[in-house]
Amino acid sequence: METWRVIATVLLAAAGLPLVLVLMAKARDRTDSSATVAVTGAVAFVALLLLGVVMLTVLPGVLTWCVAGLVVAALGVMMLAG
Repeated sequence: METWRVIATVLLAAAGLPLVLVLMAKARDRTDSSATVAVTGAVAFVALLLLGVVMLTVLPGVLTWCVAGLVVAALGVMMLAG
C-alpha cells in the first residue's frame, strides 16, 4: 500500500468523523427524533468507512485526493454555515 494512499485516507478520516457529528447535529435540529439522528450517523459513518476502504485499495490517485479535498471542504462549509 502506497504512503500517499494512507495519508489521503487519514485526511479523510480526520475530516470525515467531525462531519458525521455535524450531520447528526443537523438531523437533531431538524427532526428532534433520536431514531433519525442514529440512522443519519450510522449511514454517514458506513459511507465514510466504505469510502476509506475504496481509497486505500482501488481508487486512482487523482480521484483519491479529490475525494479527500471534497470532504475537507464540506466540513469547512458546514462548520462555517452552522
